[in-house]
Parts: sequence; structure tokens; C-alpha cells
Amino acid sequence: MLENKMASQTVKKLLWSMGLPMVFSMVLQALYNVIDTIFVINMGESGVKANLALAYVFPIQILMIAIGVGTGIGINALLSRALGEKDQKKIGLTLGNGIFLGLIIYIIFLFFGLFASRWFLSIQTNDGEIIDMGSDYLKIVTTLSFGATGFNVFERFLQATGKTLHSTIAQIAGAATNIVLDYVFIYPLKIGVQGAAYATVIGQVVSLLVAIIFHYFMNKDVKHGLKDIIPNIHVIGEIYKVGWAAMLMQGLLSINMFVMIRIFALNTQGDLINSAYGIYYKIQQIALFSCFGLSNTIISLLSFNVGLGDKKRIKECIKFGIIDTVIVALIITVLFESLAEGISNLFGLTATGENKKQIISLCRISIRIASIGYVFMGFSLAVQGILQAYRKSFSPLLISLLRLIIFLVPFALIFVYLDKAIYAVWWSFPIAEILTALSSLLILYLSLKKKIKSQ
Repeated sequence: MLENKMASQTVKKLLWSMGLPMVFSMVLQALYNVIDTIFVINMGESGVKANLALAYVFPIQILMIAIGVGTGIGINALLSRALGEKDQKKIGLTLGNGIFLGLIIYIIFLFFGLFASRWFLSIQTNDGEIIDMGSDYLKIVTTLSFGATGFNVFERFLQATGKTLHSTIAQIAGAATNIVLDYVFIYPLKIGVQGAAYATVIGQVVSLLVAIIFHYFMNKDVKHGLKDIIPNIHVIGEIYKVGWAAMLMQGLLSINMFVMIRIFALNTQGDLINSAYGIYYKIQQIALFSCFGLSNTIISLLSFNVGLGDKKRIKECIKFGIIDTVIVALIITVLFESLAEGISNLFGLTATGENKKQIISLCRISIRIASIGYVFMGFSLAVQGILQAYRKSFSPLLISLLRLIIFLVPFALIFVYLDKAIYAVWWSFPIAEILTALSSLLILYLSLKKKIKSQ
């Protein structure tokens, strides 16, 4: 039925029907961190420093997501193929090794949390209070990250078997738990930053438990035994043969944030810029993850039609994939531009000091300036999806390097030393997006010139 739908329904309809659930699911992931920040920065006198602490630890959280997403994409691809081939042995080995990899990823971050949390904060700031709050938060979200790593695995089990609605329900359950516990732990119980961390990990555990229940009670035709959890080098290699590029591209987001924090710290008002940047970065993930959702849809739909050899539908996938992703990015741009003040004010509901008011003002400015580049970002991410559908690895990675490092960092280094740096630095983001979009257009043209003609 899925194969017939992808071959017979109009490409335009498929992009929206397949893409919107994925967009919704990915936006939920972004909201986890936005909600945490809203509650934390409104804690009272310690809210400003707590927000800065969360900004400093966020690169590690992004890295956790990157490794989980890359591994999950590999699991999804291998499991989908095994299901199509009706290879029960491979299905079992993919499920078992997916669980094994989830355990290994958790153990890695467990040790990082136990032994490197404080060190990671200390290389970014000398403020003892920020180091204490940040290391406490980071230690909790890493040492108890089995919920996040486990959900990444079981979510892919559900998606590979067509149960995307069930994976979304599991994610909603975790998000709702996180919101409720954020309020309870931070305000009535006054646990502070640690409360935000515990709310996050408990929400992740809830998502994992719901996903496990759905998988074992509703995926009865997809089975594995305990022996399948024993690592199989061939299966693991197959998983990362597909997932390594996605992991690396997502991992660049972690490097990007860490580098930008270090650059902004070069300014005499570095703490002020980084406080606003910590908020802005989590807000802009809503736009980024929305475009990622459609980009992933392009990969699935275009890959199918490339295999089918339907030249007309291939061209439609490319055309409408780019147009629809740009439309979504444009809608988000308009919303962010018009709601910038209201969104920023959510982080200043208990504003008491001049410093906090400056942070909220900068947050508003950053949203209005940086969101100019979202349409161009949407184009670049759509191109990445097209190139990935053609099984290209280097070109999509190059686009990520261009937008996150090569174009962005030099402009940020220039703007951070200007007299009005606290306002100028935000222009480095749309400039980088525009230059990347132009580069992506050239890469797409050169990559597809021969392929489209030969089909």
C-alpha cells in the first residue's frame, strides 16, 4: 500500500501528507529545550546565570541528539530494507543491534557526565556559580540519558514499520510530562536548574516507555531474541554506512554552537551576547527542525522515484521539495518577525534587573535579524535532502560546513569587534545563509546536470 501510494499519489500531496507529521515530530524535539529555558530564566535572581549555564551545556545536548539521529536513520534504513525483503533474521539482528548501540551511546555519555561535566563548563567560563549550575544540569541529563538514547532507537522501530503516529504520541507524552514537571520542580519545589534537568530526563523516560509499549504490543510481526542483541559487526557497519553522514551533519550543529559561544566571549559584553544567543539558538531550532522534517521527506520520496526511474516524478520531487520547504521557512520567518516581541517576552516574565531586560531586548533583535536568513536556509536544506536521495555524502556535508562554519565564523569574528557588536553579530547568520544558498544552487546544478539528462 505504501509503495502504491508513493508511486501513484501526486508528488505535491505526498510531500505534505508525509512531511507534516515529520515536521511536527521534529518541532516537538526543539520545544523540549525552549520550554526548559523559559522556566529556567524566569526563576528569579539566579535566572540570568542559569540561562547562561544552559547555553554553555547545550552543545553536548546537541551532540547527543546528533549521534542518536545518525544511528536512528541507519537503523531505520536497514530495518525498512529487511522488512521489504521479508528477511526475518536480518530484522531480528537490526532490532537487537539497534538496542545494543543505544546502550553503548548511553554508556559513553554516562562516563562523560560523571567525569567531564565540570571540566566542560570550566573551559567556557570562570564564574563559579555558572559552573556549578551548568555542571549539575549537564551531569543529570547525561548520566540519566538512557531515556533519550533509548527513545531514539525505539522511535525508529516504529517509524520503519509505518507507525509514525505512535512515535509522535510517545513524543507528545514526554513533552507534556516535561512541561508539567518543569513548573513543579522549579517553582513549588524550588529545585532550580537541577529541577529542569530532572524534568527533561523524566520526560524522555516517559517517551521511551510509551514507545517500548507500542513496539512490543503492536509490532508483533517484528521480533528479536536476546541473542540478537549480541553485537554483529556487519549489521553495525550497515547501520553506520547510512547513518554516518547524518550524524556528522547534525554533529556540526554542536561544533557550531560551541565555536560561536567562544567567539562571542571575545567581546567585552560576551556574557550578554551569549545569554541572548542561548535563547535565540533554541528558538531558531523550531525553524531548522521544520525544514529538516521536509528535507527527510524529500529523501524518502525522491529515493523511491529514483529507484522507480520515473523521470517526470523525479523532477516534481526536486521542484516541489524545494518550493514547499521554502514556503514553510517563509511562513516561520513571517511568524517570527511579527511575534518577535511576544516570543522574547516569554523569557522575561519575571524581569527584575537591567541586565535581564537587555537580554530580552537582544533576543528580540536577534530573532528579527537572523530570521531573514530562514528562507535561504530552507533552500539549502532542501538541496541537502535531494543530494542525499541520490546517495551523495560529501556534497550535503559541504553545505553544512558552509552554513555553519566556513561562511558564518569569519563574519562573526569581524562583527564581534565592532563598536555595536551586540547588535551587529546577528547579521552574520543571514549573510552565511544567503551565501550558502547560492553555493547550494551551484552544487545542485553541477550534481544533477548529468543525472537528470541520463534518466
